[in-house]
Amino acid sequence: MILKHFLLSLSVSLYIFSGLPKNIEKKVNKEIVETFEIQTFELKEKSVPKDATQILPSLFGENNFFEIKKDDLLIGYVYISKAASKTDQFDYMVLLDKELIIMKTKVLAYRENYGGEIGSKRWLKQFEGKSFNNDMEYGNNIVAISGATISARSMTNAVNNLLQSLKILQQKNIL
Repeated sequence: MILKHFLLSLSVSLYIFSGLPKNIEKKVNKEIVETFEIQTFELKEKSVPKDATQILPSLFGENNFFEIKKDDLLIGYVYISKAASKTDQFDYMVLLDKELIIMKTKVLAYRENYGGEIGSKRWLKQFEGKSFNNDMEYGNNIVAISGATISARSMTNAVNNLLQSLKILQQKNIL
């Protein structure tokens, strides 16, 4: 019984503290477990040189871009940021495989009374399988959402900017 409890504690401890707020960290961990179908992993902050961040369309700072490792092997990345809604911002994450292809997007915290439909799995599924070789255009190849235009357009732009940033980072051999 004690050994079982110890092994469970060890398994949970492999979720390395990422410096994220606890409520966000818990959601990110859950999505990683479900998406990559793993129980233990390590989040390792992936730092981007300051001179590179100045030319990127997305924000890369502390505690928002991580390598996901299992047994010291890279299995993917997670990017966490904020995007504008009508009067506030919402938190979102993008899970990518090691080839920088989107596996999943998720709205982690939405702070408006209207427009929360952008958090629906059905709408967010449109981004899965996309890479920096794809250009997404709200209302064209990304379905518009009535009543959530600002947030949906903002999420589409944020994902496009992330993918373009990843392309630049890969071209500069940072990824």
